[in-house]
Amino acid sequence: MKLKYGTNPHQQYASVDSIDPGRSPIALLNGTPSLINFLDALNAWQLVRELRSALALPAATSFKHVSPAGAAVAVPLDDDLRRAYQVDGRDLSPAAVAYVRARGADPKSSFGDFVGLSDKVDRATAEFMRSVVSDGIVAPGYDPDALEILKTKKSGGFIVMQANLDFEPPDREAREVFGMRLVQDRNNHQVTRADLANVKCGSITDEAARDLVLGLVTIKYTQSNSVGYAVGGQMIGIGAGQQSRIDCTKLAGAKADVWQLGLHPKVLGLDFKATVKRQERINWRVRYIEGDLTRPEERAFSDAVARAAEPLTQAEKAEFLATRRGVSLASDGFIPFRDNIDQASKHGVSFIAEPGGSTRDGDIEAACREHGIALVYTNLRLFHH
Repeated sequence: MKLKYGTNPHQQYASVDSIDPGRSPIALLNGTPSLINFLDALNAWQLVRELRSALALPAATSFKHVSPAGAAVAVPLDDDLRRAYQVDGRDLSPAAVAYVRARGADPKSSFGDFVGLSDKVDRATAEFMRSVVSDGIVAPGYDPDALEILKTKKSGGFIVMQANLDFEPPDREAREVFGMRLVQDRNNHQVTRADLANVKCGSITDEAARDLVLGLVTIKYTQSNSVGYAVGGQMIGIGAGQQSRIDCTKLAGAKADVWQLGLHPKVLGLDFKATVKRQERINWRVRYIEGDLTRPEERAFSDAVARAAEPLTQAEKAEFLATRRGVSLASDGFIPFRDNIDQASKHGVSFIAEPGGSTRDGDIEAACREHGIALVYTNLRLFHH
């Protein structure tokens, strides 16, 4: 298949071929994908397929630049989350709930995302997708009315791909880089709750086990180094592609804090004018939480709200975040220093899953006990490049 272009528009020639012409993992139903669209689709489909198998719940992911901005399974939304995700009054199917959660993990980053769904796309999911800015979707099937809705997005250019549920990839994979062909065994380890058996300290609740599996599967398809925070059946912060693990932990933790503060009464109470678009509301909520608005932003924010909003102070943020616990953290490589644990404890982390195997494992275990964090060694590195 000839693609729209390669990684960049000036890389004009790009194509994709099935290794076995008779067996393809994905079929194109609508639109003209680029090379990055295809990479997003292939990674997104693997992620949601593995989550569906591991947790027996509909799963969704929101991909940007070949890493997930969010991922989730279909855990019902409470009233505050419905308000935060702007889905009050909507009749949401399980598949729709999974995607609403996945996109709500980091909605600023999910602007223009590529969607992966583990289940057939129904009308409720398509109707929600109609209201957000997105580039494409991959799923195992589509109800006829849902497919017609999606085909109207982006003036008919929305990319729709159908995954083949029966497709199994080869045991080895290869890529060509700068005149060299690199071959490796495919990472075919399927993450399950059995990977959480080696508990070093504390105890793991059923909800935490679900969230740790979610986190491990998500970072398995995230550019490394990566660390992910999860709670309530969804990712709330992903730190991807950092050279230092502590930077992953800090980046993901900062995103998790923004997600948590999105449920603060002051944030939920922001009264936007009816003319303010959905994505603009999302961006303003994030900037309001961050609090460091420039003077032009202050004027624009004042014009966007129907009534003046009192600032969300640092003291109010700290007080609210101090009440948020039960977060699960998954790391794709071993945690080398206790500073990662100290940082995680600032963001409500109560459970951690990591490979183990560092020379400082004893320090990591001591730090977890000090902070009251349950620690699991998976003996499983999940680097992805």
